[in-house]
Amino acid sequence: MFQKLYDKALHWSRHRHASKYLAALSFAESSFFPIPPDVMLAPMSLSQPKKAWRLALLTTVASVLGGMLGYAIGYFMFDSIAPWLQQSRYWEKYQLAEAWFQQWGVWAVFVAGFSPIPYKVFTIAAGALQMLFPPFVLASMVGRGGRFFLVALLIAAGGEKLESGLRRYMDRLGWAVVAIVVIGALIYKFR
Repeated sequence: MFQKLYDKALHWSRHRHASKYLAALSFAESSFFPIPPDVMLAPMSLSQPKKAWRLALLTTVASVLGGMLGYAIGYFMFDSIAPWLQQSRYWEKYQLAEAWFQQWGVWAVFVAGFSPIPYKVFTIAAGALQMLFPPFVLASMVGRGGRFFLVALLIAAGGEKLESGLRRYMDRLGWAVVAIVVIGALIYKFR
């Protein structure tokens, strides 16, 4: 089952419009969409290792531009979205982002590029807290760029050897991920 999905993902990663989809996903994820661009960047870097640098740069630029939209949402529209945010699963993460900003300032944006907390929460919080815009953009570029270049280069470095190894173990890896997600959800639910 997972091998077929893996093969399909690699096939899609070679599509002639895949770069445009990657840019759109990267932009959207930084301001409102829940799926991180790594899910496209990794297979694209694996199937096109010579383009890994360019793909990482495209992902970074689009993500930072999306982060600017998230900043604008927080800056200009926070009062409008606050009731929805308070009812969503992102509220606790938003409060954590606020605490990080109070404790670390602009460094929170940099750390957010690597953290498991959705980056969009930090972009909206930065705008809502009226963080200075130039440091926000610079920290976003460094943090997000570091993450995406690391993902692209590690995957591309594995090349064909990684691709064949992943394909061989994809079913086992897939079921292991499913088990981890289920266990994590149960722990979260019953803690």
